[in-house]
Amino acid sequence: MLVFLRKLITVFFLFFISHSVYADAEEIKLASQVVKDFQAELLDVMQQGDKLTYEQRFEQLKPVVLKSHNLAKITRIVVSKEWKKLTIEQKKELVRKFSILSVASYAHYFNSFSGESFTVESVKQLSPGQIYVHTFLVLPDEKDVSMDYLLKKKGDDWRIINIITNGVSDLALKRSEYVAVLKKSGFDVLLAELSVKIEKFSK
Repeated sequence: MLVFLRKLITVFFLFFISHSVYADAEEIKLASQVVKDFQAELLDVMQQGDKLTYEQRFEQLKPVVLKSHNLAKITRIVVSKEWKKLTIEQKKELVRKFSILSVASYAHYFNSFSGESFTVESVKQLSPGQIYVHTFLVLPDEKDVSMDYLLKKKGDDWRIINIITNGVSDLALKRSEYVAVLKKSGFDVLLAELSVKIEKFSK
């Protein structure tokens, strides 16, 4: 009986381990695919170069940015504790404005092609609901740019919540800037500054 129980426990243990490894591998694959699809769209826009206007790049990138990024969560993280002080309408407007700015920045910076490519270097599961995707933007005649993506689970899907470029966190930069504006000048001034940034990107 004791031998049987040991064998049964071993079987259950091996099943649990193999199932967990499989589940983790599947989650890693799903998360990395989100990044790959997003980067593929960026590359497509870049390759079209002067054929597309800023407005056309914006419209092409908008769906993939909204799909791959958790912009509502990013906005909450960026404004930190100040988020609780905002009204429901202010929160909605800030997420809307920040979403436009995010798409606008991609449309502005990824506007031409000189042989660049993206490569996924590694993918690591930090926790059951958090995955880190380490990639490079490969530049033919310059040093490659490290672009790392932190993704969190949203329902059944994985979404980007932070991008670390050459070791610099986009969330940290924005949090430092936006929280300071909110504390010093208030919500309306922050919205106005975001609008100015959007306008500059469209030029």
